[in-house]
Amino acid sequence: MPEQKFYLTTPIYYVNARPHIGHAYSTIAADVIARRHRLLGDDTFFLTGTDEHGQKVERSAAAAGIPPQQFADEVSASFRALWDRMGITYDDYIRTTEPRHISAVQKLFQLLLDRDKIYLSSYTGQYSIGEEMFVDGPPGTIGPDGKPTETVTEENYFFRLSEYQLPLIDLIESGPNGELAQLNIQPESSRNEVLNFVCGNLAAAAGIHDVTNQPRTKWGISQLEIDMGREKGVLKFSSTGRPYVPGALKDLSISRTSFKWGIPVPGNERHVIYVWLDALANYITAIGYGSDDPALQEKFNRYWPADLHLVGKEITRFHCVYWPAFLLAAEIATPKSVVANGWLLFDDSKMSKSKGNVVRTETILDAFGTEVYKKQFPDSTKKEQDLFAADVLRYFLLREIPFGQDGSFSFDAMITRYNADLANGYGNLVSRTLAMITNFCDAAIPNAADTPVFGDLVVDWESNTGKAVHSSSVIERYAHLAQKIVDEKLKLFQFSGDRQGTLEDSIQSWGALDSIWSLITHTDLFLTQHAPWKLASKGMETNRSQVEAILYTAAQSIRVITGLVYPFIPYATTKVWAQLGLDDIEGAARKGELKNLEWGGLKPGTKLGPLAPIFPRADKGLAQIMIDMENPNAPKPEQPTPSRFIDETTTHTAPVPTDPTHPGAPPRTSGFADVAPGTTVAGSLAISTERTGTPSHSEAPASGIFANSAAHSNIPDTPQIAIDDFVKIDLRVAQIVVAERIPKADKLLRLEVDLGYEKRQILSGIAEWYTPEELIGKKIVVIANLAPRKMRGLESHGMLLAASHGEDGKPVLATFGEEIALGSRLK
Repeated sequence: MPEQKFYLTTPIYYVNARPHIGHAYSTIAADVIARRHRLLGDDTFFLTGTDEHGQKVERSAAAAGIPPQQFADEVSASFRALWDRMGITYDDYIRTTEPRHISAVQKLFQLLLDRDKIYLSSYTGQYSIGEEMFVDGPPGTIGPDGKPTETVTEENYFFRLSEYQLPLIDLIESGPNGELAQLNIQPESSRNEVLNFVCGNLAAAAGIHDVTNQPRTKWGISQLEIDMGREKGVLKFSSTGRPYVPGALKDLSISRTSFKWGIPVPGNERHVIYVWLDALANYITAIGYGSDDPALQEKFNRYWPADLHLVGKEITRFHCVYWPAFLLAAEIATPKSVVANGWLLFDDSKMSKSKGNVVRTETILDAFGTEVYKKQFPDSTKKEQDLFAADVLRYFLLREIPFGQDGSFSFDAMITRYNADLANGYGNLVSRTLAMITNFCDAAIPNAADTPVFGDLVVDWESNTGKAVHSSSVIERYAHLAQKIVDEKLKLFQFSGDRQGTLEDSIQSWGALDSIWSLITHTDLFLTQHAPWKLASKGMETNRSQVEAILYTAAQSIRVITGLVYPFIPYATTKVWAQLGLDDIEGAARKGELKNLEWGGLKPGTKLGPLAPIFPRADKGLAQIMIDMENPNAPKPEQPTPSRFIDETTTHTAPVPTDPTHPGAPPRTSGFADVAPGTTVAGSLAISTERTGTPSHSEAPASGIFANSAAHSNIPDTPQIAIDDFVKIDLRVAQIVVAERIPKADKLLRLEVDLGYEKRQILSGIAEWYTPEELIGKKIVVIANLAPRKMRGLESHGMLLAASHGEDGKPVLATFGEEIALGSRLK
């Protein structure tokens, strides 16, 4: 058995309604962490399950006209079936209606009762049915679920929570000399919320009504509150020096008599055990607490305390106040960490069944599985389609939303992220590299140990002092650095970062996925700059060593990338690993081969497996398909009007096809037809779908210069121009050599482009769609004879040509699938 264990849990999901992607979010995060710890060699135990008792379930079952057990059985089964469909690798699935759980909870209750940590009394208060909790306030108080509370008078058993105020503060606070807290709570906002609740309202206790403008101490409390509280004798200090209000933490009701759907109190079955004591105990009952079986007792001793509870931020208090207090009272070790994820927002509010704004995970699995994967692979199984679609959801949620923060969800954003990062990013890099190895190296990894690829610029990734990647040694160093960053960031549960900072501080703000995708970007740029297809076209016998060295470097980088991203997208990486000619990646993870992805681990001579697209491109129309699946009776939105050039204010663009037969071009990965077909523009690869209608006399010349004269065009009344008008526009091939953000300008990027005969600066409003890193090295089309103008104090001389894609008008830059000299004129 491995020396180090790792026990992690999801929240156990309440069965009042079927699962949605908010539930999937927590479960996906837990699965990524579990897979990561397994590949590191840790003895990992991953628990999930369902919480099935309480008044809300009882009422939901009554509304459905079925017994509560049947209701719970059906909803719990839907959760488990969904996790299995998504390939979630949980080790146990606990249900709070199981006999093993019920008997263990009753033993815990009896233990607390025997130790006089529980007493019988009565209570009248405002009870929130939706949140299963009493709420302070008068009758009609609005509860946490947004609904009026009900006045409840009951005889209850009470837990002596008030005895644990100081122990809880000491448990959560870090030591005075920097010692780590015994219970680590993340993010910081959740930790502060818990401590404020436990410590009490010092301002109110001291009789202070307004501390808005008072300077704050390190505890977030004003010095005035501390001084007045000390003077009035209403505060004390913890062992770490933190001030608190004694008695602020009240005893907790832990039984109910107003409903029957729960675990009976032993010896007094008129009461049922409070749902939160019942539910929280799952973390110990699932691993053998309360069992008489020696094997289960050994299991409990092995895995407890939990290393990580993943929870939604709305239940942080239960996990960080009530749960550790129950454990302290029972003299059971407390968990090591509680990490709260934020909410998924839909229409700017938390996704929840009661608000009717949920998105079902099944919709995403069905749509991406059928409309994207099955269309590319018609013989694929339903399981393959589901696992592919689950990868898409896994990647989107963990890349799009920094863990611990709230984040918005939309179908359009998901499709855009998928196409940009997976289809056009990772998938494109894999496809074109392995296609060239097949064509130029007889489908075997070349031996390039003695032929490094040199360049005239070496970049320091850690300080970002360079602007491009040129040498194989730099790619190798980046691969090592990416592993280091992933290891550090996953320990902090930083799957993705806040990328709002400058380029100079981006390394510090990156998450694990950001560092992996930066390696993808740099490797792709490395290929583009050294152009092995161009060297091969000049003669393989002469240039073989250089071609093989370039492809060797790219293949080694792909192996590292694939091993690092495996916990996030396990199904897709299985396919890439096989195409690299390696064994099953799941087996490699079990054997520890992904723990240290040393450079050169992909041995020369390794024969590639059968090649196939990894990420078929998703059409933007998929968003409407998913909307229709969620809301089959909703009206269809009008199609957006395609548009034109982009500059610092215009960001509507048209699709950019490339030549899929050229070895240096991104391979075609989709069976879908090109979106919004039009006519080619001036012999370039750009397509114009210029807006329709007759322009006014005052309209700028660039707004109507191209006519769609194709006979088959479905765009009516396109304005016509003469050839004399067209030749006034000087379209040139340029390469982006510098790209960086402009402070306090969210939409603008400052670009330096090389036209062959000169370099110039262009400001472009594409920062919402392109990062500076992915632009460097791209060959683009610019309007070279546009008069300069100043913005933000900077001169912009020229305009980028791009095309509009999808309902949100995402710009896609016009680029080239063939080698072409800088400064070449499009005509």
